[in-house]
Amino acid sequence: MRLGRTKFVIFLLCFSLACIVPQLLAGKKDKPVSNQSDQKRALHALNRLTFGPRPGDLQRVMATGVDQWIDSQLHPEKINDSALEPRLEPFRTLRMSTKELAEDFPGGQELNLVMKGKKSMPSDPALRMVYQVQIARYEDRKEREEASKNARPAAPEQAPGSTTAPSAASDGANAADSSAMNTAMNPSAAGDTPGNAKSATDLDAMSPATPAKLTPEEEQQARLREEKLYTDLEVQQLPNLPPDERFKKIVAMPLTAQLSFADSLRGGKGQEFLEGMNPKQKETLLAVNNSPGVIAGELTQAKLLRAIYSERQLEEVMADFWFNHFNVFADKGIDRLLLSGYEREVIRPHALGKFEDLLVATAKSPAMLFYLDNWLSVGPNSAQALGIPQHPYGPYGRRYPPPMPRPNQGKPRSGLNENYGRELLELHTLSGNGGYSQRDVTEVAKVFTGWTIDKPFEGGGFKFDPRMHEPGPKFVLGRRIKPKGEGEGLEVLHRLATSPQTAHFISLKLAERFVSDDPPPALVDRMAKIFLKKKGDIREVLAALFHSPEFWDDGAYRAKVKTPLEFLASAVRATGAEVDDAQPLAGQLNKMGMPLYGAQPPTGYSMKAETWVSSSALLNRMNFALALTGGKIKGVKVDAAQLAGSTPPNPPPDSAVALATLETSLLAGDVSKQTHDSITAQIDAAATNGAQANKAGARKPVSTPRATDVNTIAGLLLGSPEFQRR
Repeated sequence: MRLGRTKFVIFLLCFSLACIVPQLLAGKKDKPVSNQSDQKRALHALNRLTFGPRPGDLQRVMATGVDQWIDSQLHPEKINDSALEPRLEPFRTLRMSTKELAEDFPGGQELNLVMKGKKSMPSDPALRMVYQVQIARYEDRKEREEASKNARPAAPEQAPGSTTAPSAASDGANAADSSAMNTAMNPSAAGDTPGNAKSATDLDAMSPATPAKLTPEEEQQARLREEKLYTDLEVQQLPNLPPDERFKKIVAMPLTAQLSFADSLRGGKGQEFLEGMNPKQKETLLAVNNSPGVIAGELTQAKLLRAIYSERQLEEVMADFWFNHFNVFADKGIDRLLLSGYEREVIRPHALGKFEDLLVATAKSPAMLFYLDNWLSVGPNSAQALGIPQHPYGPYGRRYPPPMPRPNQGKPRSGLNENYGRELLELHTLSGNGGYSQRDVTEVAKVFTGWTIDKPFEGGGFKFDPRMHEPGPKFVLGRRIKPKGEGEGLEVLHRLATSPQTAHFISLKLAERFVSDDPPPALVDRMAKIFLKKKGDIREVLAALFHSPEFWDDGAYRAKVKTPLEFLASAVRATGAEVDDAQPLAGQLNKMGMPLYGAQPPTGYSMKAETWVSSSALLNRMNFALALTGGKIKGVKVDAAQLAGSTPPNPPPDSAVALATLETSLLAGDVSKQTHDSITAQIDAAATNGAQANKAGARKPVSTPRATDVNTIAGLLLGSPEFQRR
C-alpha cells in the first residue's frame, strides 16, 4: 500500500491544515476528561513532568503511585541515573574547563595570539595540526582578499569607466593551484603519471640544457604540488588502516595534505575516517574544520540524550526551563567556550534549589557577563573612565589622597552598558510590568559596573574590578544603595529575589510551563505566596503546583502544545528508539525552528502555542515523525512493527489491528474520533490504490498488510493533534 509521492504530500498538508491546526489552536478534544482515572492521572503527570512517556512508563508510574512518583522526581538526587553516563562519556568537552576548551578548540582569538607570537604553537602534534590548518586557511583567505583589493583599482592612465582584466600571472597561479589540488585528489588525471607520454614541449622544458629559473613563489608552488602528490597514495589507503594508525598517519602528513584531508571532512563527508577512533581523536579531526562546532555539537547532543534517556526527567525539564529563562546565545563570541560551564556549573546545580542562589550564579557567570556585555560596563565616574592610574596601594592608595581626575588619560574599555540591568529587571526577576523605570535600569547598571571577567579569552572566571565600578550611592526602586563595591550588586540581587513582583513573575512562568498558556490567577497567587514564604525554594513551589487542583483540572489535560524540543524528545521516547548519534536529531530541531542554544534574544524561546502552531511548522513535524518511524533518520533506530504488536518471524498485523495497537502504545488509547477516522480513511485509500494497481497489471501484487504501512501509521499518530499536545 505504497502511496504516490504527490498524493502523499497532499494528504499530509490537508491532514495538517484540516485536522491539526484547528484542534491545537482551539485546545479542544473530542473526549474531555472528567473525574480523571488513575491511568489518565498518571499519563498527565508523565506528560508534564517529563519529556514524554516511554513504553512501560505509564504502568510503572501507576504501580508506584502518582504522588509518590512526583515526590521522587522532585528529589532527583535519590534517582539512580547511571545508565545515562555511558551515553555521555564520549563527549569530553562536557567535562573540560573553559581554559582547556580554549586551548584544544581554538577560535579566532587563540589563533591570532599564536600568529602574533604572543602564544606558542602547541607541542602536541595532533593539536598543532588543528592550529596549523586553521592558520593556513586564514592566511590563504587574507592573501586572496589582498590580491583582490590590489586588482581592483584602475591604472591612473585609464579612462574613467574602463576596466582592468585580471593579469595572466594571476590566472596562471590560480590555474596552478586548481591543477595541483585536482592532481592530489585524483592522480589518474595528472598528465605525468606513469604510462602517460610527455609532449616534446614538456621534455624540452625539463632538459638540463635549458634550465628554468623559478621565482620563490613558483618554487613554493612546486613544492606544494610535490607534497600533495607524494601523500595522495597514503590518503587513499587511510580507510583500510586500523583507527590508531589511521589517525597517526593524518597527524604526520605535510600541512598541504592535512588541508586537503580536512576539506574532505567538510559538510559531514568522509565520516568513514572517524569510525573506530576514540573520542579525542574524533574531536581533533573535526576541530580542524570547525572548533566551535565540536563544542556546540557535543553540548547539543548531550542535551538531547539527557532529555530522551535520563531517569531524572523533572530535573531535565527544569534545566531546560531555567536555561531558557536565563538565556545565553551560543554563537556570540567566546560564549561558545563558556556555555558548557554555564549549564554545568550554574543552571543544573540550582534547577531545583533556591532562586536567589540561581540568580547570583547567573549574574556572576562569565557566559552571562559576556552575552549581555556587562563585562565591558564601566562607570562614568570610575577610576578607569577618568583615566586615574592605578596606585600600588590600591585604587586611590592608602598613603595619599585620590589624585585629581584627568579626563581622557588612559584607554577606557567602554562606557556604561545597560543591557544586563534591563534584562535583570524585565526578564529575570520583576517582569516588564514590575513597576521599575528607566532610571532604575540605569542605576542597576551602575551597581553592576566592575562585575567582569578575569582574562576572558584565557578561560578566566568572575572578577570584581573596583577601578571599573561607579563610585557613590545608587537609588534602585526607591531605595538607597550604600557604596560597598561588589556588595552593592549582591544587595540588589537579594532585593529582587525576595520581591513580591519577582515571586509572581516566576510563579506565572512555571504555571505557564506546567499548566496552560493562560494559567488561573488564583493558582499563580498561591504559588507566589509559597515562593515568598519558602524564600524562593523552587522545589517547594513546584510541589505546591503539582498538588494543586488547577494542575489536575480537566481543562489542563493535553492543553499545552509541545515546543519542537518537547515534540522531538517525546516522539523518540514514545517509540523506544535507540539513538546512536544524536546529531541528526539536532538537525531536525533546526528545521523546526528551534536550534538548541540558538535563541539570539535574551527572551529565549516561547513556551506558548501561538509561536509554534502553523501549517508549515506542523508539516515539518509530520515529516519528522514519518522519517523517524520509517527509519530515515541516520543514527536513530525505531521498530514500529514491534510497537504494533509484531514479533519476528510473525508478520505485522493488518492495518486496523496495527492502528488500534499503536494508538494504545503511543497515546495510551487517547485518540479522538477525528484523528482515528482520518488515518483509517488514508489506509483505505492506500488499499484501494493498491488494488487498482494490481488490476492494471502490476508486476507484484500489493500485499496487505505491509511493514511500511505500520511505519506510516505510527508516523501519522506522532503527528496527530493528540501527540502534539501534552
